[in-house]
Amino acid sequence: MNREAADRGRAWLIRVLSILVLLLVWEGAGRLAASPLAPPASTVLAVMARETASGALPHHVGITLARVAASFLLAMGAGTALGLAMGWWRTVDLWLDSALLLLLNLPALVLIVLLYVWFGLTEAAAITAVALNKLPTTAVTVREGVRALDAELLEMGRVFRYGRAATLRHIVLPQLLPYLFAATRSGLALIWKIVLVVELLGRSDGVGFQIQVYFQLFDVAHILAYALAFILIVQVIEWAALQPLERRAARWRAS
Repeated sequence: MNREAADRGRAWLIRVLSILVLLLVWEGAGRLAASPLAPPASTVLAVMARETASGALPHHVGITLARVAASFLLAMGAGTALGLAMGWWRTVDLWLDSALLLLLNLPALVLIVLLYVWFGLTEAAAITAVALNKLPTTAVTVREGVRALDAELLEMGRVFRYGRAATLRHIVLPQLLPYLFAATRSGLALIWKIVLVVELLGRSDGVGFQIQVYFQLFDVAHILAYALAFILIVQVIEWAALQPLERRAARWRAS
């Protein structure tokens, strides 16, 4: 346990140092450029502080976070159910595979524009567009996880007469967790980027809207400040929530 704690502490130290190095390189490059189009890290951090103090940054970041959360839950829930069904039943996979490929290859921008045209510039259309862009990748990831299940473990469950609930909880879910975490991690990265496009095209608030405003003003410092604020929040979620949960869920592999 002490060794594990030491390893985690060392990992955190390396992460912090890597961020500091990145900031120093950014600061140096910005000062060398000496241009408002390539501001140093200190300028962007100062803008973040001012926008936070005024309340503008927390307001818009909070709105974007709410959209990300709603889209993420919708995409993960529907995508996981779809992936399980396609992985378990060959007939379902044959029926839905073509539609899944269509969604996978349909550009996010096209889907966003179509939903805005069909349903108007509404919050529901925005969240649905983002969720539909993430859903197929979640479904494919979970489907591959179901296909990779250990047949011997499933047979063991049948021998010991596990019911469906017990089989799902003790045999299927532990093996699927790496795939679910992969879908979660890629989902957060993908969804927030698509949410910015949705906000830029058809919303009057959020980080994407603010980036559009400051793009028109060629204000790179504010663009980077809003983008960096959201990146930091997602990174904290990754380090403080996803990685500890993933380590805890994978303990059975080491036993």
